[in-house]
Amino acid sequence: MAARLDAPVLVVGAGPVGLALAGDLAWRGVPSLIVDRGDGSIYQPKMDLVGVRTMEFCRRWGIVDWVEQSPYTRDYPQDNVYVTSVTGWELGRERVPAMAEASPPPQSPQHRERCPQDMFDPILRRFATSFDEVDLRYGTELVRLVEHDDHVEAELLDVDSGTTSVARVEWVVGCDGAGSTVRDLAGIPMSGTPALTYTTNVIFRCPDFASLHDKGLLYRFIIIGDEGTWATIVAINGADRWRFSIIGDEQPRVLTEDDIHAAIRRAVGIDFDYELLTVVPWTRRELVADRYRAGRLFIAGDAAHVMSPTGGFGMNTGIGDAVDLAWKLDATINGWAGAQLLDSYERERRPVGARNVAEASGNLARMLSPRTARPPAAFLDDTPEGAEAREKVGAEFSEAMRREWHTLGIHLGYRYDDSPVVVPDGSIRPPLEVMTYTQRSLPGARAPHVWLSPGRSTLDLFGRGFVLLRLGADAPTGSTIAEAAAARCLPLTTTTLDQPDAIAAYERALVLVRPDGHVAWRGDTEPPDAKLLIDTIRGAP
Repeated sequence: MAARLDAPVLVVGAGPVGLALAGDLAWRGVPSLIVDRGDGSIYQPKMDLVGVRTMEFCRRWGIVDWVEQSPYTRDYPQDNVYVTSVTGWELGRERVPAMAEASPPPQSPQHRERCPQDMFDPILRRFATSFDEVDLRYGTELVRLVEHDDHVEAELLDVDSGTTSVARVEWVVGCDGAGSTVRDLAGIPMSGTPALTYTTNVIFRCPDFASLHDKGLLYRFIIIGDEGTWATIVAINGADRWRFSIIGDEQPRVLTEDDIHAAIRRAVGIDFDYELLTVVPWTRRELVADRYRAGRLFIAGDAAHVMSPTGGFGMNTGIGDAVDLAWKLDATINGWAGAQLLDSYERERRPVGARNVAEASGNLARMLSPRTARPPAAFLDDTPEGAEAREKVGAEFSEAMRREWHTLGIHLGYRYDDSPVVVPDGSIRPPLEVMTYTQRSLPGARAPHVWLSPGRSTLDLFGRGFVLLRLGADAPTGSTIAEAAAARCLPLTTTTLDQPDAIAAYERALVLVRPDGHVAWRGDTEPPDAKLLIDTIRGAP
């Protein structure tokens, strides 16, 4: 007889997205069972950028200090340098300060952080498992799902013992990566380009790597040869570990260990001592799931969207999925959601995923642009003609690459314009930004950040439930909204802000902000039908 487990939510996959989802649910008091077929070990970090919006969520969860205290060297410069080889000519450089020297942009209380997955996952695991509501089980594989009208039965396999158990849950969320079992069991196809490049990632250890060259301490080398961009080298931990990526094309290829050593020597430009740690071939893809939901099954993160790492959007997009879905599951499980609230998850997050996938592919095209416009014949010559060619290539490449390094509009500027649980007010919706970000309190947009006092942001008001902001002492009381919310058991608090900066940023006398920090409604007067407003934003129009 198989053992039986019960939880409102089964999360499949204990990577950063699954851990964030389980942690956010627990932070709201919702229990979950999270399973992963692996043991939690990370042999090659797939990500190392924690974006500014993700850091805002970490601020909400109270774990910013944990990220800032991660082992990554905080005084390590983050420059991106374009070279013919590590010891060769420098073609250009995008200067980026070390984490210890970085300042938040004016639009946020946080700045992005460099925290590789082998450091960030343990932080999220520590956060999630700090709650009794989280039951985390490694070495546990999802085998089968049987969906019923009011629950799902999940058959789980203990990979070590071979024993099975059955979990009876209300909802299942697949955070199990590009090869998602949940997505396959749900019958959800993906659309896009299944192979942009076949690439090989190599982690090597070299404690004195910076002493080999004259480029100084930096985060990333992008290496351009006579065939164009062909490799990158990234400082994994700001100390002794480096990730070397050999960027292929759309044709599969198998590299021998001799091939890899030869490529490392070519990329660096000299022979040197290093220790080869791991080699992982992988395929760069451009895919978005056709649906994010099938009945009681949902997908999030790489299970829903697979993108090139150029830009660092993948994990950060996935954590945005988790935060959007968590409060809606909470509302549904606790009985105050309407029947359509969970449907809004796909309506809101799939356009964000599609946009970020496309932007990542655009960044890849810009990084590989020297392949299309091949460097001049004299590019690698130590001659005046060679110097002129390198200056031209460097200037053009540096300008093209700036779009990848400056992406505040991608991380903060997404909006849920067409969401059924957002009430439009007729305002003109400006085009979405990429390199810049203009804060607005438009319905569907992230609520603006304004400092209320030293160390206290408007963003610190949001998270647990809905918040009705009164902007100015003369603003309407919002009593009809509060009464309608109470009648539907929708959690809502009312807060008055009289700071001139906040009044200007929020643009209206009343602004209703959702648990995820996005604006649900705004107006200068009480709504004509407050009950209809509350029913709309909870998915019960």
